[in-house]
Amino acid sequence: MPIKNYLTPEQKTNLQRHQKNHEHSYVRERILIILLQNDGKTQKEIANFLGCSLRKVAYWCVHADPDNLESFKDQRMSGNYRKATEQYIALLLEVIDKEPQEFGYEFGKWTAKRLAIYLEQETGISLSSSQITRILKEKKYVYLSAKYSLEDRQDPEKRELFQALLYEYLKITKESPERLQVWFWDECGFSSRVIRRKKWTKKGKRQKVSGQRKKGRFNVMGALRFSDQKRRVDFLAKGNGEGFYQVLKDFYRELQYEWAGADKNIKDFEKNGPKIVIILDNASIHKKKETLDKIKAEMPNLVLEFLPEYSPDYNLIELVWHSAKEFISNRLFSSIEELEALVHKLLNEGELIINWGRKLKNKGNAVNAV
Repeated sequence: MPIKNYLTPEQKTNLQRHQKNHEHSYVRERILIILLQNDGKTQKEIANFLGCSLRKVAYWCVHADPDNLESFKDQRMSGNYRKATEQYIALLLEVIDKEPQEFGYEFGKWTAKRLAIYLEQETGISLSSSQITRILKEKKYVYLSAKYSLEDRQDPEKRELFQALLYEYLKITKESPERLQVWFWDECGFSSRVIRRKKWTKKGKRQKVSGQRKKGRFNVMGALRFSDQKRRVDFLAKGNGEGFYQVLKDFYRELQYEWAGADKNIKDFEKNGPKIVIILDNASIHKKKETLDKIKAEMPNLVLEFLPEYSPDYNLIELVWHSAKEFISNRLFSSIEELEALVHKLLNEGELIINWGRKLKNKGNAVNAV
């Protein structure tokens, strides 16, 4: 056993610094073993003080080099990586960013086991799935659900033209809201049916929930005004062209009365009132010829602008639906009427708080209308 104070002042200072600041607790503990030994403690005293085995203390008293911090790291712990060469890891990181179909596989995503099988075929090196996982974690990879993308179905030229048009509309409505209003329009469905719910439970057991699922669903048609974020939502008996027309007619009448107020004649709305631009998707109920002809004849101040195909990211009202469903999720309702009352309270009475800067999940792109 080394004599007391066998460390040089420089060695002792360096070890004390690393003992305080090193990121790994097991390295800090091993440095402490050497420092206690330097103070004249026996291996048994050190083991009792640290609450570890005498064998562990004896090992590090022999193998730890005060001048080489790397010697305090347990090389035996990194044995799983000895088979993973630098070339193997480089190929792993290259493969993980590509789709399995590019390599002739039919499955849609890589798992650690599938990666291990493919890489063994390519390199001859056999690793377990847990070793693959550890390597990926070391390289800052995490296993997350992928986000749906609509980009492969979008027409970039149409999107660019629509974005420029929308920009002009929003610019005008910001400068002169009395001349032009921009409304974002869409339909959404809500259901009281509850699917399997996750619950905290003790490991090895599974809690039971009622298998009786509530029935009931309804659809709403809503609009969001860009200038003041005013929302208007109607409950639909049927989601068809006639329902769309009736809701739009009531919406138009409401805007006429809002414009007229107490000092204007509602009959002057078509001449002096603002143009109403409605941004909406290409659902079939929106584009029936007879419905469009009636809208043009009866609501001349309305301008319908249809989104490019597969471009919900330009429809700001998607954020309203997203926030509403997030608020309602994991709630139990005794009846469909109870759900309707809550949706009305959230959307028509303005109690829903919306984060306008958030990104939409599973919509292909972030909402970027503003």
